[in-house]
Amino acid sequence: MADILRSHITGLVLAGGRGSRMGGVDKGLQLFCGQPLAWRAIERLGPQVGQVAINANRNIELYQRFGVPVWPDALPDHPGPLAGFLAGMEHCGTPWLVTMACDTPLLPLDLVARLAAGIAHQPNARIAMAWAGGRSQPVCCLLHTSLAPSLKDYLDRGERQVERWMREHEMVAVTFDDDPQAFANANTLEELQILEREHG
Repeated sequence: MADILRSHITGLVLAGGRGSRMGGVDKGLQLFCGQPLAWRAIERLGPQVGQVAINANRNIELYQRFGVPVWPDALPDHPGPLAGFLAGMEHCGTPWLVTMACDTPLLPLDLVARLAAGIAHQPNARIAMAWAGGRSQPVCCLLHTSLAPSLKDYLDRGERQVERWMREHEMVAVTFDDDPQAFANANTLEELQILEREHG
C-alpha cells in the first residue's frame, strides 16, 4: 500500500444519517442479501484497514453487536457526513481515516490500497477522494487525521458541504472507472431492492 501501511488506517462506516429518503429507517440496519448494510460494509472494508468502526447516532446497542467501536456524532441534529468524519478523526488512534457510506454494498475491495497509492503519488495531499463514472464520490475518501481542527472549525461555522471543505486542502482524486457499479448507493428502499436483484 505504498508508504501508508494498512495498520496506519482506521476504516469508518458512515451510518449516522437520518435515512429520510428511506422513510426515516436506520439505513445501516436494512438488509442486503440477508445482511444489514452496515455489517456488509464492515466485511468489505475491514480487511483493507488496521481497524474498523461505525459512525451511528441511533440504535447504538444494535450496532455494538457487530463487535466494532461505535462512534456517534459529537454535533447534534445529524449535520451530515462531515460530522461522521470528525467523530472518526477524534476517536481513531491512527494517522489516517478512510470513510465509506453504509449504503454502498458493492464498494471495491481494493478501495483503500488505491486511495493510498494516490497519496503516494502526490505526497503533499492529505485527502484522497474516489472518482467514478465522471462523478466525485466524496464520502469514499482517505483523510489525514491532522485535518480534524480544520474540519471542526468548518462545521462550527455552520458549513456542511463535503467537497467545499476538501478543496480547502491538498487533495488527489483517484479514478475507479473499471467497475461503474462499485459506488452504486441505495438512497431508497426501492433502490436497495434493485441493487440486490442485480448484484446480490
